[in-house]
Amino acid sequence: MTELCQQFQVSRKTGYKWVQRFLDGGMPNLVDQATIPRSVPHAVTAETTTLIVDLRKRYPTWGPKKLEAYLRRQQPTVSLPARSTIAEILKRNGLIGERRARRRTPQSTFPLAAATAPNVVWCTDFKGKFRVDGRYCHPLTITDANSRFLLRCEPLEGEDVARSKQVFESTFREFGIPLRMRSDNGVPFASCGIGGLSQLSVWWVKLGILPERTDPGHPEQNGRHERMHRTLRRRWLHRRRAPGTNNAWRNLSTRMRHRVS
Repeated sequence: MTELCQQFQVSRKTGYKWVQRFLDGGMPNLVDQATIPRSVPHAVTAETTTLIVDLRKRYPTWGPKKLEAYLRRQQPTVSLPARSTIAEILKRNGLIGERRARRRTPQSTFPLAAATAPNVVWCTDFKGKFRVDGRYCHPLTITDANSRFLLRCEPLEGEDVARSKQVFESTFREFGIPLRMRSDNGVPFASCGIGGLSQLSVWWVKLGILPERTDPGHPEQNGRHERMHRTLRRRWLHRRRAPGTNNAWRNLSTRMRHRVS
């Protein structure tokens, strides 16, 4: 056996293994065999699987987290699998439907330009929403990225194209047209259509403005504008809490009504 193993350049352990396989099953037993384990000691038992499936059918709205908590409380002696394994069992038995794929705005292919001079890059966004006299206010803000000058802060009753377009038109007439307009991927600045263009951004392109969109989840790419929002929020919160400032909020509500009319 030693000389034979040296001739084929294998160890004696390997040589004895092949000889034993030939003695056990002949030539067919020398083909490559599956490497998967023949048994899995930590596999979920059929009884546990049935317990999980039956409980899910009894409570169709319960997810893996609630099913696990209920079984640990009601069946403390049963060895339960991990929460992810419970979810896989439910999915394998057709008790969890496939989640509908969410349509996302295509990522912008244009790199963010440097604001080397005024009117090169403008930044725009909506500063959330808050209630004014029982109505929601959506402030639309526009700044120049180079000078950080606040061009517009207009209260609107909705984040739609028609109201936003009026604000941009008045701003363009007063300060000119920038080369680029930087925004996030929200409505009405972007959409799930071709190139992520929305009705508003297509209008920008027709005016010769190149839309810029930050990456999703990266507000720091529009950090100057976000920093302005922080100052704006602190200022208005201070005015809301200060005595004798209700007239300012009444004027803001009046401006909102005038923009709608």
